[in-house]
Amino acid sequence: MLLEIKNLDCRRGHKLVVADVTFSLKSGECIILKGPNGSGKTTLLRHIAGLNSNNINNLSNDEIAFSGHLDGVKSTLTVNENLKFWAGVYNTDNIDNIIKILNLRDLENRMAGELSAGQKRRLGLARMLLTNAKIWLMDEPTVSLDEKTTKIISDIIVDHCDEGGAAIISTHVDLNLPKSTILDINSFKPSVGKEIDPFLKGNF
Repeated sequence: MLLEIKNLDCRRGHKLVVADVTFSLKSGECIILKGPNGSGKTTLLRHIAGLNSNNINNLSNDEIAFSGHLDGVKSTLTVNENLKFWAGVYNTDNIDNIIKILNLRDLENRMAGELSAGQKRRLGLARMLLTNAKIWLMDEPTVSLDEKTTKIISDIIVDHCDEGGAAIISTHVDLNLPKSTILDINSFKPSVGKEIDPFLKGNF
């Protein structure tokens, strides 16, 4: 078991967005979060990534990587400098392989701030590939990507899970992941009267 969540409540500010979230994630599994915009998918991913709840078990800081909407790109550095910075943080030398996988070779010397939205997304996903994290949390990873690059991302996720990793992904796109299961975020909508003081429940 890589991850176990029991009765987790997630808030956006002071508002309870999802309640009593309970599920587990095993090696090789991929969970697809489904639900309309604003339903709490991103909030749930951020809670898991932040490790800020006693209801999340079996995780350490080096086992999880989060890819969100902002991509984590440093706009004042070139693409290559961004990759070298992250490689230093994660103590890896896998840059050349990732450049090839994500078709970043022609962009290496370009300033990250000058990239298109799709190019920034590819660079942001490269950061995730540089980690040795077993669990990937991915928030709309294919936004701004064309069909070809979306297929590349799908293949990367499949390879990661086949090698013993796991992923939780929020997406409106069918990624054709053969071993994925759907988790409907609407099944965790708070019931009437559920909103309580988080200090009473220990979620702080």
